[in-house]
Amino acid sequence: MRRLSRRAFALVALSTLATTGASAAPVRGGDPRAATGMRGMWLATVQNRDWPSAPGLSAERQRAELIAHLDTAVRRRLNTVIFQVRPTADALWPSSYEPWSQYLTGVQGRDPGWDPLGTAITEAHARGLQLHAWFNPLRVAAHTDPSRLVASHPARRHPDWVVAYGGQLHYNPGLPEVRAFVREAMLDAVRKYPVDAVHFDDYFYPYPKPGQTFDDDAAYDAHGGAFPDRAAWRRDNIDRLVRDMAAGIKKVRPAARFGISPFGVWRNADSDPRGSDTQALQSYDDQHADTRKWVRENWIDYICPQLYWHIGNRAADYAKLLPWWAAVARGTGTELYVGEALYRAGDPAQAAAWQDPAELSRHLTLAGDHPEVRGHVFFAAREVAADPAGAMARVVADHYGQRATLPR
Repeated sequence: MRRLSRRAFALVALSTLATTGASAAPVRGGDPRAATGMRGMWLATVQNRDWPSAPGLSAERQRAELIAHLDTAVRRRLNTVIFQVRPTADALWPSSYEPWSQYLTGVQGRDPGWDPLGTAITEAHARGLQLHAWFNPLRVAAHTDPSRLVASHPARRHPDWVVAYGGQLHYNPGLPEVRAFVREAMLDAVRKYPVDAVHFDDYFYPYPKPGQTFDDDAAYDAHGGAFPDRAAWRRDNIDRLVRDMAAGIKKVRPAARFGISPFGVWRNADSDPRGSDTQALQSYDDQHADTRKWVRENWIDYICPQLYWHIGNRAADYAKLLPWWAAVARGTGTELYVGEALYRAGDPAQAAAWQDPAELSRHLTLAGDHPEVRGHVFFAAREVAADPAGAMARVVADHYGQRATLPR
């Protein structure tokens, strides 16, 4: 696949956007930075969340549905699609390391007859969109039965790599060979395709489950001797995964960026004076992910914390977390984007604030007061298209009146 130069790609992007029919009306009370910042949406494939709509569809139907999501992104005046290409230690491209994803055909390892990642990149670029390849690094399966994995699966060939926890199978990041394998499995896609960025989500050590223990005793005994406790060792394991992946990306495809979208709370202030004024799960303690460190040390190109709470939430107030993350990013080389919970808008099970179509628009207005915030990403594609509460339409009307250019 021929790769365009940066200048040529930008010209193609601008030309494409000029012909999409997107209005050039002035922003209604929006931040002019929105035209050049991140305007993204996540396109989730795990359990067929957003795409494909069901496993086992024909290649033609899958391709048509994928293109429809890209067209929706253009219609909503977005500029980036974050496409989940490795949902459960599998692949949405012909991988040299892992099997085809079951979410395509219904059968893990079965060739779908086309190349979803390659197609997504080509079609996204043709529409002036960036395509970020989204990988889940450590989740193996949404069940705990290794025999349900295809016989050639690396997790079956190396059962000692795997820990069952919380109703799922996970790779154990405490093993150096696991970290090396998952890095190379992900870099396989980076080598083969001109991805604009590599994207990790919020799953590192799994979210804690009451009464359950992540059994990494053998790995800790073998590799944890230099650390004061298991938690410090686990954080170092995730630090190594992040640093090594960053180095691999820069070596294989220097122009590609590396971004991570973690849980939105690093630590609460009552645990650490550097933490946020929140009372929530802490990625540092509960997932052993030192997200603040990754920003301050410039290990990643962008961070997109999932600030999935409304303004005024008691445990985690969006209006308090936004300036906290802005202060973390200030003076670093790491771009700050904000993950937005579009999926909550209009959901009757959610708080009253989410019944107001203007809630998300107010988030973007608040962000305008913080120059460190360089854009927003919306979860997820299904809601960007359907927009049941009108929240996305309100964001577009209030903030995305100008045509989107590529994020920078």
